[in-house]
Amino acid sequence: MDDLILLATDLDRTLLPNGAQPESPLARPRFRRFVARPEVRLAYVTGRHRELVEAAIAEYDLPQPDFVIGDVGTSLYELQGDDWNQRGDWLQTIAVDWAGCGHDELAAALVGIADLRLQEAAKQGPCKLSYYAAALADPSALLARVRDHLAPTGARVNLVWSVDETTATGLLDVLPARASKLHALEFLREHLGIPLNHTVFAGDSGNDMEVLVSNIPSVLVANAQETVRAEAVSHAMRHGHGPTLYLAHGGLGGMNGNYSAGILEGVAHFVPATRVWLED
Repeated sequence: MDDLILLATDLDRTLLPNGAQPESPLARPRFRRFVARPEVRLAYVTGRHRELVEAAIAEYDLPQPDFVIGDVGTSLYELQGDDWNQRGDWLQTIAVDWAGCGHDELAAALVGIADLRLQEAAKQGPCKLSYYAAALADPSALLARVRDHLAPTGARVNLVWSVDETTATGLLDVLPARASKLHALEFLREHLGIPLNHTVFAGDSGNDMEVLVSNIPSVLVANAQETVRAEAVSHAMRHGHGPTLYLAHGGLGGMNGNYSAGILEGVAHFVPATRVWLED
C-alpha cells in the first residue's frame, strides 16, 4: 500500500495506559512497529503542553511523532529530529477570533466567577485560558455564565469542558472559536493532502468528542467511560456520522481494545489493508 495514512491520537487514557483498565502486553510494541512504517504519519493530539508531551514520550517510551497538536488544539508543532517547529500559520489563523484581546484581558473578565480557579502558568498559552472547577456532570450553567462574562469583550470563544477522572476535577479551557482538536486536525490533514479515508483519530473522553462525532474516521478506545461512549454514539448518529465512529471492543490480534490496542483496532476497521500489519 503506497498511500499515506494519518494516525492522530489523544494521549492520556488513549495511547497512555494511565487509566484503571489493563493494557494488553503486546499493544504498545505493535503500535510502535505500525507507526514506524513509511506510509504512516503520526500526530499526538492532546490537551498537554509541550513539556508534558515530552514527559509522556519519555515516561512511556512512546515513538516520536511527526506532529503534535497540543494545548487543546491551540498549538501545532512539526517535529524534525529534536526540533519542535511551531506552525505560525495555525496560530495566526485562530488568534483573530479573540478580537484583539489577550489572555490576561479575558481572565480579568472572568474574575467574578468564584467557581473557577486559574490553572498553573505552564498550562496557559497565548490562545489558551485554562481553569479548574468542580467535576460537574452537567456544566451547562457554568459555561453559560462564562459566555455572559466574556460577551462584552467581543471575543469569539470555544469552551472545552472535561473531567480529570484521576482527581475528580473539572477542567475548562477557553479557546479561540476555531481552536479545537478538530479544526487543528483538519488543518493538518489538508496541509498533508491525506484523504479522510486514510485518516484515523483515537480518543477516550469528553474533550475528544468534537472529533469523535465528526466526519473524520474515529475510534473510541474500549477503556472509555460508558457515559462517554453513549454520548458519542448519540451525537454521531444525530449528525449522520455513525459510520465514521468505531467503538473498540477487543479481539484484534488477541488484544483487549484498551489504549493502543483500541487505536490499532480502529485503524484496522477504517483502513482494512493495514490489518495484515497489525495482527502480527
